[in-house]
Amino acid sequence: METHSIFLIGGADGERATLLEDEVGDHCSLKLIWREREATASADDFFEALCTIRLQLEAEGLLLFCYGASLNVYPSGMARSMASGKVAYRMQAGKHARKADLVDIFSEGPDVVPATVAQQREFFNGWVSSDRS
Repeated sequence: METHSIFLIGGADGERATLLEDEVGDHCSLKLIWREREATASADDFFEALCTIRLQLEAEGLLLFCYGASLNVYPSGMARSMASGKVAYRMQAGKHARKADLVDIFSEGPDVVPATVAQQREFFNGWVSSDRS
């Protein structure tokens, strides 16, 4: 079981949540602990489990500050099946994603753009339907 400390956007300054990840067979499970509360989710991959937890946080006006919750980050089908959705691509409008664009969904960086699940999916769908060079 791996543990991650992730900033909460919309909370107190510097507020963090603890995210625990576990993979048993084909099931990916996450538990997020914040403000003495817990949210859990299980899915076929970690990205989908993270989206489920993010929806619970959004109801409280909170966003996670990590690549898996960034506007322009989304996993490919291959990343979901081969890496259990733990890596995803940083996407740029008009450009194909490359191997160098892969990021760990639980990591943070200066280029994270916190977004809701709906905003992230909308960006991804726009990117998929756009012309890319």
